Amino acid sequence: MMRTLILFVLLGLCLQSQSSLAQSAYSVEYFGALRATIQQGDISANANLADYKKRDHLYALGAFENLKGEILILDGTSYSTRNGGDDKAQFIDAFEEKANLLILASVERWDPIDLPGDIETLEELQKIIETKAGEHGLDMGRPFPFLLEGKFGELSWHVIDWPEDDPVHTHQKHRTSGPHGVLENRSAKLLGFWSDSHHGVFTHHTTNLHMHFVTDDESLAGHVDGLAKAENLILYLPHQAEFDKRD
Repeated sequence: MMRTLILFVLLGLCLQSQSSLAQSAYSVEYFGALRATIQQGDISANANLADYKKRDHLYALGAFENLKGEILILDGTSYSTRNGGDDKAQFIDAFEEKANLLILASVERWDPIDLPGDIETLEELQKIIETKAGEHGLDMGRPFPFLLEGKFGELSWHVIDWPEDDPVHTHQKHRTSGPHGVLENRSAKLLGFWSDSHHGVFTHHTTNLHMHFVTDDESLAGHVDGLAKAENLILYLPHQAEFDKRD
């Protein structure tokens, strides 16, 4: 009887350990905070990207120190940009720079999910991502990364280039301080981070999403301000062990 009880206890601990491992397949780290930038004008460095150059399967986004450009790293490759003159974005190596704001995660494997039909607004996309993430078994009580691939009828974007002599920060001024515009009928890949509890930290107060993009032809990358008329989207979420059991 005692031996049987011990076996059940050990089995329970094993299952609990496996469940914890599945829910810990990724972890989101972040440095800096939007509220410190906008409310206090703090644009100093909070992370050195060289420290993460050798991290496996690194996915990251954010803004460089002094708000001189946008960070995007996909599986360890930098697609980061800053103002290259003539209001055009120029690609740079993020790992030679420091970040004012940085959100990152290491994800070895992603699970693809086809999204239904056309998606008209960013708000609609957020709801779909939240629904799919919950169905996928992600812990909605903590942040998670995601990828999106597809075609966008409209994608509003910017690459921040903050004037050194301007101490007054607003969301709108961040959008228009450097190269910005609207892409039309372009295919792109997006990296995003979701959280409903980090408003003012790495998401703005009106959204649970922070996303950056690179076009399929790798001619432009930057921060996503809005999107419309998205079609044929594929959402990628961090792989969960439970997903194998549903296949």
